Amino acid sequence: MEQSASVLYGTPVVPGIGYGPVIRPVARPVVPAQGASIPDTAREAEVGRFEDAAKVVAERLRARASRASGAAAEVLQATAVLVEDRAWRGATATKIRSGSDAVGATVAATDQFAALFEKMGGLQSERVTDLLDIRDRVIAELQGAPEPGLEMPDSPSVLLAADLAPADTAGLDPSVVVALATSLGGPTSHTAIIARQLGIPCVVAVAGLDDIPAGTEVLVDGATGRIVISPDSAEAAAEVDRDRVERERVAGWSGPGATADGHPVEILANVQDGSGARAARRTPAQGVGLFRTELCFLDRDTEPTVDEQADIYAEVFEAFEGRKVVLRTLDAGSDKPLRFANHPDEHNPALGVRGIRITTTAPGVLDRQLDAVAAAASRTGATPWVMAPMVATVSEAADFAARVRERGLSPGVMIEVPSAALLADRLLEHLDFLSIGTNDLAQYTMAADRMSPQLAALTDPWQPAVLALVARAAQAGAAASKPVGVCGEAAADPLLACVLTGMGVTSLSCAASAVTGVGARLSSVPMDRCREASEAVLASDDPVAARAAAAKLLD
Repeated sequence: MEQSASVLYGTPVVPGIGYGPVIRPVARPVVPAQGASIPDTAREAEVGRFEDAAKVVAERLRARASRASGAAAEVLQATAVLVEDRAWRGATATKIRSGSDAVGATVAATDQFAALFEKMGGLQSERVTDLLDIRDRVIAELQGAPEPGLEMPDSPSVLLAADLAPADTAGLDPSVVVALATSLGGPTSHTAIIARQLGIPCVVAVAGLDDIPAGTEVLVDGATGRIVISPDSAEAAAEVDRDRVERERVAGWSGPGATADGHPVEILANVQDGSGARAARRTPAQGVGLFRTELCFLDRDTEPTVDEQADIYAEVFEAFEGRKVVLRTLDAGSDKPLRFANHPDEHNPALGVRGIRITTTAPGVLDRQLDAVAAAASRTGATPWVMAPMVATVSEAADFAARVRERGLSPGVMIEVPSAALLADRLLEHLDFLSIGTNDLAQYTMAADRMSPQLAALTDPWQPAVLALVARAAQAGAAASKPVGVCGEAAADPLLACVLTGMGVTSLSCAASAVTGVGARLSSVPMDRCREASEAVLASDDPVAARAAAAKLLD
């Protein structure tokens, strides 16, 4: 089956086997090289036509967001916000008033902002995909054409694409899209995160993928990053059957989290709203390890009130009544700007005013959010743990801890910046716990944009340098007898979850769809083997060798 000429490799994202004929996204609308001219008397009407089209597109995206949950809901909501962006809409209207028709103005304004975002780099550069997506949706609406996107197949198929707009990924049906692979994207891109939430085997950054024609039978192995072109059908079917049997075994795991010899490790879920929490509650998750709170802030011209926030937080607390809930305070900025927060115009937003730093441009936002958390806790009888994102210094940690304790809550911080990992022992003098966000930790440790397909290998969570920082933070927690969890995408990798446990991590928080896979894998391995695997991984020189070393000891 494995002939070198018929096998491609990429970065593995979501484990599992998918086999079937290739489908590809529907062709996007033709983008004109130049728009038509509009006479003076028709220009305001043309502006109105553009505004109506943008409104329809935003409403469609928002309606889909209301039917989704988790990361899918967030990216759909964020895309709807982008359609309504005043600067983009204003630039389009200005070009129409200068004589261009709505289609040509939409294209020109999008090109203008795409060039700006690409120049910014970092997470902001991923917004180019979103911009091109909303451009195409608005153009289709202006032309009276069907909404662009994906047509779901009638039978199980494998979706291959250069890249996918997050809005398209969020609408995938796992019953017919049995695997996904892209030639662009990284392990922590929106496409990868949503695929993990949906449980679709996924591989990204696959060179040569674009040359595979639609209809070709392919096998995608999301655990190894292997794409087999035109495999032997019997061998492929056998791999699919083995994967199905393994999935059925995994589905039978009911918790609680522990190694084969009984060493406890909490298996928790990542959620961001009440509906997502209620869905996660139907899994064996022992609680919530990452409650993202951005959703209620993003689609707003004004800051949500304390009461509005408290209602949202209470939904999650009630869904996991009596169980652990770790809430992350507002993580906005970079690719998630707030309309009301006076964000500065930054050349590199990923290194700018984001996370805890929002307090410098929007004073009082953090205190009001903590007031809302305390109010929701009082109303529901919950005892949430509260952590701040993007903390880089001991003084930031100490200040945050004091604010949290004033409200009778338990303080912690995210370890996403290398300085925080290096000083984890000193941060813990002020805190009750740490939670490691491996997505950003990889980006900042490796000085590599986590959305760049060219740099996907550098932001792989199996990078030994990244895992060395994880181990350092876990050791600091053990020395202080305080818990240290992992809530980044690394925690959703069953093999890596065992390695993290061997490093001393006390909890693993992942998408609800990954909970049983992580818990089942961990339950099959004794703690001493997890420690051996962690030592072997830390001694490795690159991600490929690290994975191989872990698999040799744990499989």
